[in-house]
Amino acid sequence: MTSPTAINIHRLKRLPGWTIKQLALILLSLLTLFPLYFMATNSFKMREEFFKNLLGLPQTPVFENFTKILQHPNLGRWFANSILLTAGSVILCTVIAILAAYAFAQMRFPGRDTLFNLITPLMVIPPIVMVIPMFVLFRQFHLVNNLGGPLIIYAGLMLPFTIYLLRNFFVTIPREIQEAALMDGCTGFQILTKIYLPLSRPALVTSIIVNAVWVWNELLIALVFLQTEELRTLIVGITTSLQKRFTLDVPSLMAGLTVATLPMIILYIVGQNTLVRGLVAGYEK
Repeated sequence: MTSPTAINIHRLKRLPGWTIKQLALILLSLLTLFPLYFMATNSFKMREEFFKNLLGLPQTPVFENFTKILQHPNLGRWFANSILLTAGSVILCTVIAILAAYAFAQMRFPGRDTLFNLITPLMVIPPIVMVIPMFVLFRQFHLVNNLGGPLIIYAGLMLPFTIYLLRNFFVTIPREIQEAALMDGCTGFQILTKIYLPLSRPALVTSIIVNAVWVWNELLIALVFLQTEELRTLIVGITTSLQKRFTLDVPSLMAGLTVATLPMIILYIVGQNTLVRGLVAGYEK
């Protein structure tokens, strides 16, 4: 039986490593939260105070920057465009990814593993390298200055990650469950909707949150493909409306970005527990 003294010595030996890990996590958390702190604090400053005090708290908080943003005539339209693009692209991507992930995980067909191995590396291709070819193609189909164009692009760009995540979760579900359901007369589609989808809720919520945050904050594609004032998304509208030829109202921009960030922060807070479970699910194999 191990003595208490030996246990204490073992704990002391582990203490430096544990401390280093905790310090690393604290540092990483601070680096992650610093942009939010910078954005939130500077949104309550006037321009003069902003240039004199970049990192400190506002000495006299003001709300004029938020008033300027909230009273913009196109704010509601931009917000609606962002919701439409985010919801539409995430729904389209999720539906296609569910069907593809189920096929890759539980169906057997020639070239299955090869095709999956070709899809997975697409996650690391930056969208900027595809902007010009996509713009030329979508202009021929009259999808420039059309919300349908970015919606299709977003869904396509999110598909590799979503398929990868859901497939890794589906393969952890015992195949015996599927065989028992087939013996009971269930079709493949019924097995997917009544067994796999309820069991894969953490992975589904994770993919929805991650994809929604990315689409909501995306700037490049929305800026290139939606060039008219009325079709801009919230992020694009805020960043372009406050930038003049030779000046940039940074405090008002920070206030606008704070307003634009709040919906995604709320979404993350609501789904954070499921998000953590989904990120670690399916990686045991």
